[in-house]
Amino acid sequence: MEQRTEVILVHGLWHQPAHFDRLADELRRQGVTVHVPLLHRGSLAADSAAVQEVVDACADQPVVLGHSYGGSVITGLERVGHLVYLAAFVPAAGESGALLGGAGALVNHAVQQNDDGTTSIKPEMAGDVLYADCTAAESAWATSLLVRQRPGHGRGVPEHIAWDSIETTYILCEEDKALDPGIQKRMARRCGTTVSMASSHSPFISSPAELAGDC
Repeated sequence: MEQRTEVILVHGLWHQPAHFDRLADELRRQGVTVHVPLLHRGSLAADSAAVQEVVDACADQPVVLGHSYGGSVITGLERVGHLVYLAAFVPAAGESGALLGGAGALVNHAVQQNDDGTTSIKPEMAGDVLYADCTAAESAWATSLLVRQRPGHGRGVPEHIAWDSIETTYILCEEDKALDPGIQKRMARRCGTTVSMASSHSPFISSPAELAGDC
């Protein structure tokens, strides 16, 4: 991430900031100030507002990377210098991540409905669906960090569309088993630059150094 001093990493559904630890450490070794806000604020609008607070506190316009559902979150931001969509949704006006992913989304078979109304990723399927190119130890660690997800976030629609007016990069994960690479290719057309990685849904765990260089 050349000439970038502040980067914000935005996680996806069921995930939390600790999932970005390996990428954050790699960026910090390069002298980058890294912020990793916690989502799960109750809605897409609330999640975007939480990240906007971090953006507003940065000294300069930051680079903001959104993973998966995090793409919907970062689309609604203002005063950012560069948006990076990592295997992420790039919604246009009136579109939600749920709409873009479709009823047959690859991740659906790994999603468990809980009695309290939340959803979670079935632990026995997380490794294959989310972390297929990670080591067994990395996959077990990442799976242990997954949390229950309250409903509604993925159906939210951004209040602002940032990607149509600022610099954007799409990082396409070619071996993704959670978000169809074909869908990723279509969404990448909305971005200025596309970079492909031979990775699963989570290269911030399996290939943090490569990902840091590609952003």
